[in-house]
Amino acid sequence: MNIHLLLQMSSEAMGYREAIVCGETRMTFEELGEAAAQIAAKVDSGEKVAYLAEAHPSFPAALFGAALAGTPFVSLNYRLSKEQLDAQIARITPAKLITDSDVSAESLVTVSPNDVLGGSAYEGEAPDVEGAVAVELFTSGTTGEPKSALLRHSNLMAYVFGTIEFMSAEEDEAALLTVPPYHIAGIAAVLSSTYAGRRMVQLPSFTPEAWIKLAQKENVTNAFLVPTMLQRIVDVAGGSLNIPSMRNIAYGGGKMPRETIEAAMDLLPHVNFTNAYGLTETSATICMLGPDEHREAYNSDDPSIRRRLGSAGIPIPTIELQIRSEEGDVVDPETTGLVWVRGDQVSGEYKGHGSQLDAEGWFPTKDRGYVDADGFLFIDGRADDVIVRGGENISPGEIEDVLRTHKCIKDVAAVAVPDVEWGEAVGVALVCTGDVPDAEICDLVKANLRSSRVPSVIKRMDELPYNETGKLLRRVIRDSFAD
Repeated sequence: MNIHLLLQMSSEAMGYREAIVCGETRMTFEELGEAAAQIAAKVDSGEKVAYLAEAHPSFPAALFGAALAGTPFVSLNYRLSKEQLDAQIARITPAKLITDSDVSAESLVTVSPNDVLGGSAYEGEAPDVEGAVAVELFTSGTTGEPKSALLRHSNLMAYVFGTIEFMSAEEDEAALLTVPPYHIAGIAAVLSSTYAGRRMVQLPSFTPEAWIKLAQKENVTNAFLVPTMLQRIVDVAGGSLNIPSMRNIAYGGGKMPRETIEAAMDLLPHVNFTNAYGLTETSATICMLGPDEHREAYNSDDPSIRRRLGSAGIPIPTIELQIRSEEGDVVDPETTGLVWVRGDQVSGEYKGHGSQLDAEGWFPTKDRGYVDADGFLFIDGRADDVIVRGGENISPGEIEDVLRTHKCIKDVAAVAVPDVEWGEAVGVALVCTGDVPDAEICDLVKANLRSSRVPSVIKRMDELPYNETGKLLRRVIRDSFAD
Protein backbone atom coordinates (compact mmCIF):
# COMPACT_ATOMS: atom_id res chain seq x y z
CA MET A 1 0.00 0.00 0.00
CA ASN A 2 1.26 3.44 -0.97
CA ILE A 3 -0.51 6.82 -1.16
CA HIS A 4 0.72 7.10 -4.76
CA LEU A 5 -1.98 4.53 -5.55
CA LEU A 6 -4.58 7.31 -5.16
CA LEU A 7 -3.04 9.29 -8.02
CA GLN A 8 -2.39 6.18 -10.09
CA MET A 9 -6.07 5.17 -9.90
CA SER A 10 -7.30 8.65 -10.79
CA SER A 11 -4.84 9.18 -13.65
CA GLU A 12 -5.81 5.82 -15.17
CA ALA A 13 -9.58 6.14 -14.68
CA MET A 14 -10.06 9.86 -15.32
CA GLY A 15 -6.72 11.20 -16.50
CA TYR A 16 -8.47 13.68 -18.81
CA ARG A 17 -10.03 15.52 -15.87
CA GLU A 18 -8.45 18.74 -14.72
CA ALA A 19 -6.59 18.15 -11.46
CA ILE A 20 -4.76 21.40 -10.65
CA VAL A 21 -5.45 25.06 -11.33
CA CYS A 22 -2.93 27.61 -10.06
CA GLY A 23 -2.81 31.01 -11.70
CA GLU A 24 -2.40 30.40 -15.42
CA THR A 25 -1.26 26.80 -14.94
CA ARG A 26 -3.77 24.01 -15.54
CA MET A 27 -2.89 20.33 -15.19
CA THR A 28 -4.90 17.12 -15.70
CA PHE A 29 -4.63 14.07 -13.45
CA GLU A 30 -2.58 12.35 -16.14
CA GLU A 31 -0.22 15.32 -16.24
CA LEU A 32 -0.06 15.37 -12.44
CA GLY A 33 1.00 11.73 -12.56
CA GLU A 34 3.74 12.61 -15.05
CA ALA A 35 4.91 15.51 -12.85
CA ALA A 36 5.08 13.21 -9.82
CA ALA A 37 7.20 10.75 -11.80
CA GLN A 38 9.53 13.56 -12.87
CA ILE A 39 10.08 14.57 -9.25
CA ALA A 40 10.57 10.96 -8.16
CA ALA A 41 13.34 10.62 -10.77
CA LYS A 42 15.24 13.50 -9.14
CA VAL A 43 15.37 11.88 -5.68
CA ASP A 44 18.68 10.30 -4.74
CA SER A 45 18.93 7.29 -2.45
CA GLY A 46 18.37 8.22 1.20
CA GLU A 47 16.94 11.65 0.42
CA LYS A 48 13.59 12.92 1.64
CA VAL A 49 11.50 15.25 -0.49
CA ALA A 50 10.89 18.56 1.29
CA TYR A 51 8.71 21.50 0.29
CA LEU A 52 9.13 25.12 1.38
CA ALA A 53 6.89 27.41 -0.65
CA GLU A 54 3.35 28.64 -1.08
CA ALA A 55 0.82 26.52 -2.94
CA HIS A 56 2.06 25.57 -6.42
CA PRO A 57 1.44 22.62 -8.77
CA SER A 58 4.76 21.18 -7.61
CA PHE A 59 3.28 20.68 -4.11
CA PRO A 60 0.87 17.81 -4.94
CA ALA A 61 3.38 16.51 -7.48
CA ALA A 62 6.06 16.38 -4.78
CA LEU A 63 3.73 14.68 -2.29
CA PHE A 64 2.99 11.87 -4.74
CA GLY A 65 6.49 11.92 -6.22
CA ALA A 66 8.04 11.23 -2.83
CA ALA A 67 5.65 8.30 -2.37
CA LEU A 68 6.57 6.95 -5.80
CA ALA A 69 10.25 7.15 -4.85
CA GLY A 70 9.51 5.41 -1.53
CA THR A 71 10.71 8.27 0.65
CA PRO A 72 8.98 10.59 3.16
CA PHE A 73 7.53 13.96 2.13
CA VAL A 74 8.14 16.90 4.49
CA SER A 75 6.35 20.23 4.10
CA LEU A 76 7.90 23.17 5.96
CA ASN A 77 6.41 26.44 7.18
CA TYR A 78 7.68 29.25 4.97
CA ARG A 79 6.56 31.82 7.55
CA LEU A 80 9.09 30.70 10.18
CA SER A 81 12.07 32.82 11.12
CA LYS A 82 15.43 31.86 9.62
CA GLU A 83 16.57 30.47 12.97
CA GLN A 84 13.47 28.30 13.34
CA LEU A 85 13.66 27.12 9.74
CA ASP A 86 17.35 26.25 9.96
CA ALA A 87 16.61 24.15 13.05
CA GLN A 88 13.88 22.20 11.28
CA ILE A 89 15.91 21.68 8.11
CA ALA A 90 18.73 20.24 10.21
CA ARG A 91 16.23 17.65 11.49
CA ILE A 92 15.16 16.41 8.04
CA THR A 93 18.36 16.21 5.97
CA PRO A 94 19.49 14.68 3.69
CA ALA A 95 16.73 16.07 1.52
CA LYS A 96 15.82 17.46 -1.87
CA LEU A 97 14.17 20.77 -1.00
CA ILE A 98 11.69 22.37 -3.39
CA THR A 99 11.77 26.07 -2.60
CA ASP A 100 12.05 29.57 -3.98
CA SER A 101 13.71 30.76 -0.76
CA ASP A 102 17.43 31.28 -0.25
CA VAL A 103 18.30 28.47 2.15
CA SER A 104 21.29 26.18 2.46
CA ALA A 105 22.44 23.40 4.74
CA GLU A 106 24.66 20.36 4.74
CA SER A 107 23.16 17.43 2.79
CA LEU A 108 20.48 19.71 1.34
CA VAL A 109 19.90 20.13 -2.40
CA THR A 110 17.50 22.89 -3.43
CA VAL A 111 15.45 23.26 -6.60
CA SER A 112 12.77 25.82 -7.46
CA PRO A 113 9.07 24.85 -7.74
CA ASN A 114 9.13 25.58 -11.47
CA ASP A 115 12.42 23.83 -12.24
CA VAL A 116 11.49 20.64 -10.40
CA LEU A 117 8.79 19.96 -13.00
CA GLY A 118 10.10 18.50 -16.23
CA GLY A 119 12.89 16.19 -17.31
CA SER A 120 13.03 12.41 -17.27
CA ALA A 121 10.43 10.39 -15.38
CA TYR A 122 10.71 7.62 -12.79
CA GLU A 123 9.92 4.37 -14.59
CA GLY A 124 9.52 1.90 -11.74
CA GLU A 125 6.40 0.84 -9.84
CA ALA A 126 5.51 2.53 -6.58
CA PRO A 127 6.96 0.39 -3.77
CA ASP A 128 4.68 -1.33 -1.27
CA VAL A 129 5.58 0.73 1.79
CA GLU A 130 2.42 0.46 3.90
CA GLY A 131 4.28 0.57 7.21
CA ALA A 132 6.74 3.26 6.13
CA VAL A 133 6.49 6.97 6.85
CA ALA A 134 4.71 8.85 4.06
CA VAL A 135 4.60 12.35 5.52
CA GLU A 136 6.45 14.23 8.25
CA LEU A 137 4.77 17.40 9.50
CA PHE A 138 5.96 19.68 12.25
CA THR A 139 3.24 20.50 14.75
CA SER A 140 2.31 24.16 15.15
CA GLY A 141 4.20 24.54 18.42
CA THR A 142 1.59 26.87 19.91
CA THR A 143 2.46 25.63 23.40
CA GLY A 144 6.12 24.65 22.98
CA GLU A 145 8.83 23.37 20.63
CA PRO A 146 7.35 21.89 17.42
CA LYS A 147 7.49 18.10 17.19
CA SER A 148 7.76 16.14 13.96
CA ALA A 149 4.61 14.03 13.58
CA LEU A 150 5.06 10.88 11.50
CA LEU A 151 2.17 9.76 9.30
CA ARG A 152 2.55 6.38 7.68
CA HIS A 153 1.05 5.31 4.37
CA SER A 154 -1.33 3.04 6.27
CA ASN A 155 -2.62 5.97 8.37
CA LEU A 156 -3.28 8.25 5.41
CA MET A 157 -4.83 5.51 3.28
CA ALA A 158 -7.12 4.54 6.18
CA TYR A 159 -8.29 8.16 6.38
CA VAL A 160 -8.97 8.44 2.64
CA PHE A 161 -10.64 5.04 2.26
CA GLY A 162 -12.72 5.65 5.38
CA THR A 163 -14.09 9.03 4.29
CA ILE A 164 -14.02 9.25 0.46
CA GLU A 165 -15.49 7.16 -2.36
CA PHE A 166 -13.40 6.72 -5.51
CA MET A 167 -14.50 8.99 -8.39
CA SER A 168 -17.30 10.38 -6.21
CA ALA A 169 -16.86 13.95 -7.48
CA GLU A 170 -18.95 15.19 -10.40
CA GLU A 171 -16.94 16.54 -13.33
CA ASP A 172 -17.90 20.13 -12.52
CA GLU A 173 -16.70 19.98 -8.91
CA ALA A 174 -13.78 22.14 -7.83
CA ALA A 175 -12.19 22.51 -4.39
CA LEU A 176 -10.59 25.82 -3.44
CA LEU A 177 -7.41 24.95 -1.51
CA THR A 178 -6.55 27.77 0.85
CA VAL A 179 -4.80 26.10 3.79
CA PRO A 180 -0.97 26.19 3.48
CA PRO A 181 0.88 23.08 2.25
CA TYR A 182 2.53 22.54 5.65
CA HIS A 183 -0.84 21.99 7.39
CA ILE A 184 -2.41 18.53 7.66
CA ALA A 185 -5.59 19.93 6.09
CA GLY A 186 -3.55 20.90 3.03
CA ILE A 187 -2.17 17.37 2.72
CA ALA A 188 -5.57 15.75 3.31
CA ALA A 189 -7.24 17.99 0.73
CA VAL A 190 -4.83 16.85 -1.99
CA LEU A 191 -5.24 13.17 -1.13
CA SER A 192 -9.03 13.23 -0.85
CA SER A 193 -9.59 15.45 -3.90
CA THR A 194 -7.30 13.26 -6.01
CA TYR A 195 -9.12 10.07 -5.01
CA ALA A 196 -12.53 11.67 -5.58
CA GLY A 197 -11.45 13.13 -8.93
CA ARG A 198 -12.13 16.72 -7.90
CA ARG A 199 -10.37 19.69 -9.51
CA MET A 200 -8.07 21.49 -7.05
CA VAL A 201 -7.91 25.29 -7.34
CA GLN A 202 -4.89 26.64 -5.45
CA LEU A 203 -4.88 30.05 -3.78
CA PRO A 204 -1.23 30.66 -2.80
CA SER A 205 -1.91 33.59 -0.46
CA PHE A 206 -5.25 34.14 1.27
CA THR A 207 -7.14 37.38 1.42
CA PRO A 208 -10.94 37.37 1.62
CA GLU A 209 -11.17 39.43 -1.56
CA ALA A 210 -8.91 37.04 -3.48
CA TRP A 211 -10.82 34.02 -2.14
CA ILE A 212 -14.18 35.40 -3.26
CA LYS A 213 -12.86 36.43 -6.69
CA LEU A 214 -11.24 33.05 -7.37
CA ALA A 215 -14.27 31.11 -6.12
CA GLN A 216 -16.45 33.06 -8.56
CA LYS A 217 -14.01 32.81 -11.48
CA GLU A 218 -13.44 29.05 -11.21
CA ASN A 219 -17.03 28.13 -10.22
CA VAL A 220 -15.75 26.55 -7.03
CA THR A 221 -18.08 24.03 -5.37
CA ASN A 222 -16.07 23.02 -2.29
CA ALA A 223 -13.80 24.84 0.14
CA PHE A 224 -12.04 24.41 3.46
CA LEU A 225 -11.40 27.38 5.75
CA VAL A 226 -10.04 28.01 9.21
CA PRO A 227 -12.33 30.10 11.46
CA THR A 228 -10.38 33.34 11.07
CA MET A 229 -10.60 33.05 7.27
CA LEU A 230 -14.36 32.54 7.38
CA GLN A 231 -14.76 35.51 9.73
CA ARG A 232 -12.80 37.74 7.36
CA ILE A 233 -14.93 36.61 4.41
CA VAL A 234 -18.10 37.38 6.38
CA ASP A 235 -16.75 40.82 7.31
CA VAL A 236 -15.79 41.70 3.73
CA ALA A 237 -19.06 40.42 2.29
CA GLY A 238 -21.05 42.91 4.34
CA GLY A 239 -24.27 40.91 4.26
CA SER A 240 -24.20 39.92 0.58
CA LEU A 241 -22.09 37.25 -1.12
CA ASN A 242 -22.78 35.84 -4.58
CA ILE A 243 -21.08 32.48 -5.16
CA PRO A 244 -23.89 30.40 -6.71
CA SER A 245 -21.57 27.48 -7.56
CA MET A 246 -20.53 26.92 -3.92
CA ARG A 247 -22.08 23.80 -2.41
CA ASN A 248 -19.93 22.74 0.52
CA ILE A 249 -17.72 24.61 2.98
CA ALA A 250 -15.82 22.69 5.64
CA TYR A 251 -13.99 24.42 8.44
CA GLY A 252 -11.58 23.45 11.20
CA GLY A 253 -8.16 24.13 12.65
CA GLY A 254 -9.50 26.11 15.60
CA LYS A 255 -12.64 26.82 17.57
CA MET A 256 -15.38 28.42 15.48
CA PRO A 257 -17.30 31.18 17.32
CA ARG A 258 -21.01 30.47 17.08
CA GLU A 259 -21.65 34.02 15.92
CA THR A 260 -19.33 33.48 12.94
CA ILE A 261 -20.90 30.25 11.69
CA GLU A 262 -24.40 31.67 12.18
CA ALA A 263 -23.46 34.74 10.12
CA ALA A 264 -21.94 32.51 7.42
CA MET A 265 -25.09 30.37 7.26
CA ASP A 266 -27.17 33.54 6.88
CA LEU A 267 -24.83 34.77 4.16
CA LEU A 268 -24.77 31.49 2.20
CA PRO A 269 -28.04 29.68 3.01
CA HIS A 270 -27.66 27.29 0.06
CA VAL A 271 -24.25 26.03 1.23
CA ASN A 272 -23.69 22.86 3.26
CA PHE A 273 -21.38 23.62 6.20
CA THR A 274 -19.29 20.95 7.95
CA ASN A 275 -17.12 21.30 11.03
CA ALA A 276 -14.14 18.95 10.64
CA TYR A 277 -12.23 18.34 13.88
CA GLY A 278 -8.89 16.60 13.70
CA LEU A 279 -5.19 16.81 14.41
CA THR A 280 -1.95 16.31 12.53
CA GLU A 281 -1.39 13.13 14.54
CA THR A 282 -4.76 11.70 13.47
CA SER A 283 -4.26 12.24 9.70
CA ALA A 284 -6.88 15.02 9.72
CA THR A 285 -10.60 14.63 10.47
CA ILE A 286 -11.83 12.39 13.29
CA CYS A 287 -15.15 14.11 14.15
CA MET A 288 -17.67 15.94 11.99
CA LEU A 289 -20.67 18.18 12.49
CA GLY A 290 -22.41 17.73 9.16
CA PRO A 291 -24.75 19.97 7.15
CA ASP A 292 -27.95 18.44 8.54
CA GLU A 293 -26.72 18.89 12.10
CA HIS A 294 -25.79 22.50 11.33
CA ARG A 295 -29.27 23.29 10.04
CA GLU A 296 -31.04 21.43 12.84
CA ALA A 297 -29.04 23.32 15.47
CA TYR A 298 -29.41 26.66 13.72
CA ASN A 299 -33.20 26.33 13.45
CA SER A 300 -33.79 24.93 16.94
CA ASP A 301 -35.18 26.82 19.93
CA ASP A 302 -33.94 24.06 22.24
CA PRO A 303 -30.71 25.33 23.90
CA SER A 304 -29.34 21.77 24.16
CA ILE A 305 -29.59 21.41 20.36
CA ARG A 306 -28.74 25.00 19.46
CA ARG A 307 -25.42 24.73 21.30
CA ARG A 308 -24.32 21.99 18.89
CA LEU A 309 -23.25 24.73 16.49
CA GLY A 310 -20.32 25.10 18.87
CA SER A 311 -19.55 21.38 18.88
CA ALA A 312 -17.08 19.29 16.88
CA GLY A 313 -19.86 16.87 15.96
CA ILE A 314 -19.66 13.11 16.31
CA PRO A 315 -16.81 10.69 15.53
CA ILE A 316 -16.57 9.49 11.93
CA PRO A 317 -17.44 5.76 11.57
CA THR A 318 -13.82 4.57 11.62
CA ILE A 319 -12.92 6.40 14.84
CA GLU A 320 -13.56 5.50 18.47
CA LEU A 321 -13.56 8.30 21.05
CA GLN A 322 -13.46 8.40 24.85
CA ILE A 323 -13.41 11.15 27.46
CA ARG A 324 -11.16 10.20 30.36
CA SER A 325 -10.40 11.71 33.72
CA GLU A 326 -6.89 12.74 34.76
CA GLU A 327 -6.66 9.30 36.39
CA GLY A 328 -7.50 7.55 33.13
CA ASP A 329 -11.08 6.51 33.85
CA VAL A 330 -13.80 6.93 31.21
CA VAL A 331 -16.23 9.60 32.44
CA ASP A 332 -19.98 10.08 32.00
CA PRO A 333 -21.60 12.36 29.38
CA GLU A 334 -21.44 16.10 30.13
CA THR A 335 -18.30 15.53 32.23
CA THR A 336 -15.19 17.37 31.04
CA GLY A 337 -12.02 15.37 30.66
CA LEU A 338 -9.25 14.48 28.23
CA VAL A 339 -10.12 13.41 24.67
CA TRP A 340 -8.69 10.04 23.60
CA VAL A 341 -9.17 8.52 20.13
CA ARG A 342 -8.43 5.24 18.37
CA GLY A 343 -8.50 4.15 14.72
CA ASP A 344 -6.30 3.00 11.85
CA GLN A 345 -5.76 6.58 10.65
CA VAL A 346 -4.39 7.62 14.05
CA SER A 347 -0.60 7.74 14.08
CA GLY A 348 0.17 9.36 17.42
CA GLU A 349 3.88 9.07 16.65
CA TYR A 350 6.65 11.66 16.80
CA LYS A 351 10.15 11.48 15.41
CA GLY A 352 12.57 10.96 18.28
CA HIS A 353 9.75 10.40 20.78
CA GLY A 354 8.15 7.22 19.46
CA SER A 355 4.50 6.23 19.60
CA GLN A 356 2.24 7.95 22.13
CA LEU A 357 -0.48 5.28 21.83
CA ASP A 358 -1.34 3.34 24.96
CA ALA A 359 -1.29 -0.46 25.13
CA GLU A 360 -4.75 -0.67 23.53
CA GLY A 361 -4.00 1.77 20.71
CA TRP A 362 -5.62 4.89 22.18
CA PHE A 363 -4.06 8.29 21.51
CA PRO A 364 -4.22 11.20 23.98
CA THR A 365 -5.09 14.27 21.88
CA LYS A 366 -4.30 16.59 24.81
CA ASP A 367 -7.56 18.38 24.09
CA ARG A 368 -10.06 18.80 26.90
CA GLY A 369 -13.74 18.42 26.25
CA TYR A 370 -16.93 16.52 26.92
CA VAL A 371 -19.52 14.49 25.05
CA ASP A 372 -23.22 15.20 25.48
CA ALA A 373 -25.91 12.55 25.89
CA ASP A 374 -26.31 12.28 22.11
CA GLY A 375 -22.60 11.78 21.42
CA PHE A 376 -21.68 15.29 20.25
CA LEU A 377 -18.14 16.33 21.19
CA PHE A 378 -17.50 19.77 22.67
CA ILE A 379 -13.86 20.91 22.82
CA ASP A 380 -12.94 23.20 25.72
CA GLY A 381 -9.31 23.73 24.72
CA ARG A 382 -5.87 22.23 25.15
CA ALA A 383 -4.99 20.50 28.40
CA ASP A 384 -1.86 22.67 28.54
CA ASP A 385 -4.09 25.77 28.60
CA VAL A 386 -6.03 24.81 31.73
CA ILE A 387 -5.97 27.43 34.48
CA VAL A 388 -5.25 25.84 37.87
CA ARG A 389 -6.64 28.13 40.57
CA GLY A 390 -6.11 26.82 44.07
CA GLY A 391 -6.11 23.24 42.80
CA GLU A 392 -9.27 23.73 40.72
CA ASN A 393 -9.01 23.13 36.96
CA ILE A 394 -10.66 25.90 34.96
CA SER A 395 -11.19 25.60 31.22
CA PRO A 396 -10.55 28.83 29.29
CA GLY A 397 -13.24 27.82 26.81
CA GLU A 398 -16.14 28.06 29.25
CA ILE A 399 -15.16 31.63 30.15
CA GLU A 400 -14.64 32.61 26.52
CA ASP A 401 -18.03 31.19 25.50
CA VAL A 402 -19.80 33.33 28.11
CA LEU A 403 -17.94 36.52 27.19
CA ARG A 404 -18.62 36.03 23.48
CA THR A 405 -22.32 36.49 24.20
CA HIS A 406 -21.66 40.19 24.92
CA LYS A 407 -22.59 42.24 21.86
CA CYS A 408 -19.49 44.45 22.12
CA ILE A 409 -16.91 41.65 22.51
CA LYS A 410 -15.55 40.64 19.11
CA ASP A 411 -12.85 38.24 20.33
CA VAL A 412 -11.65 36.95 23.69
CA ALA A 413 -9.02 34.70 25.22
CA ALA A 414 -8.76 33.51 28.81
CA VAL A 415 -5.33 32.53 30.13
CA ALA A 416 -3.61 31.75 33.40
CA VAL A 417 -1.90 34.65 35.17
CA PRO A 418 0.29 34.34 38.30
CA ASP A 419 -1.49 34.89 41.61
CA VAL A 420 0.13 35.04 45.05
CA GLU A 421 -2.85 33.58 46.90
CA TRP A 422 -4.19 31.01 44.42
CA GLY A 423 -1.10 30.16 42.37
CA GLU A 424 -2.93 31.01 39.15
CA ALA A 425 -5.90 33.21 38.39
CA VAL A 426 -7.95 34.08 35.32
CA GLY A 427 -6.77 36.79 32.95
CA VAL A 428 -8.81 37.75 29.90
CA ALA A 429 -7.72 39.60 26.77
CA LEU A 430 -10.54 41.28 24.88
CA VAL A 431 -11.11 42.78 21.46
CA CYS A 432 -14.08 45.13 21.88
CA THR A 433 -16.15 47.15 19.44
CA GLY A 434 -17.28 49.56 22.15
CA ASP A 435 -16.69 50.62 25.74
CA VAL A 436 -17.17 47.66 28.10
CA PRO A 437 -16.34 48.39 31.77
CA ASP A 438 -14.39 45.78 33.72
CA ALA A 439 -17.24 45.47 36.21
CA GLU A 440 -19.62 44.53 33.41
CA ILE A 441 -17.23 41.81 32.25
CA CYS A 442 -16.92 40.37 35.74
CA ASP A 443 -20.67 40.51 36.34
CA LEU A 444 -21.35 38.63 33.10
CA VAL A 445 -19.00 35.80 34.11
CA LYS A 446 -20.32 35.71 37.69
CA ALA A 447 -23.92 35.50 36.46
CA ASN A 448 -23.19 32.42 34.35
CA LEU A 449 -20.29 30.62 36.05
CA ARG A 450 -18.77 30.04 39.46
CA SER A 451 -17.01 32.95 41.15
CA SER A 452 -13.62 31.27 40.64
CA ARG A 453 -14.04 31.95 36.91
CA VAL A 454 -14.30 35.73 37.34
CA PRO A 455 -11.20 37.36 35.79
CA SER A 456 -8.66 38.97 38.09
CA VAL A 457 -6.98 40.85 35.26
CA ILE A 458 -8.57 42.27 32.10
CA LYS A 459 -6.75 43.83 29.17
CA ARG A 460 -7.86 45.22 25.83
CA MET A 461 -6.08 44.44 22.57
CA ASP A 462 -6.57 45.65 19.01
CA GLU A 463 -6.51 42.02 17.89
CA LEU A 464 -5.58 38.65 19.36
CA PRO A 465 -2.50 36.83 18.05
CA TYR A 466 -3.19 33.87 15.78
CA ASN A 467 -0.79 31.83 13.70
CA GLU A 468 -1.27 31.59 9.94
CA THR A 469 -3.60 28.58 10.23
CA GLY A 470 -5.92 30.24 12.71
CA LYS A 471 -4.68 28.81 16.00
CA LEU A 472 -4.78 31.20 18.94
CA LEU A 473 -1.29 31.84 20.37
CA ARG A 474 -2.12 31.72 24.06
CA ARG A 475 1.50 31.80 25.13
CA VAL A 476 1.87 35.21 23.47
CA ILE A 477 -1.16 36.46 25.39
CA ARG A 478 0.17 35.02 28.66
CA ASP A 479 3.48 36.75 28.06
CA SER A 480 1.69 40.04 27.38
CA PHE A 481 0.18 40.00 30.87
CA ALA A 482 3.71 39.88 32.28
CA ASP A 483 4.82 42.95 30.32
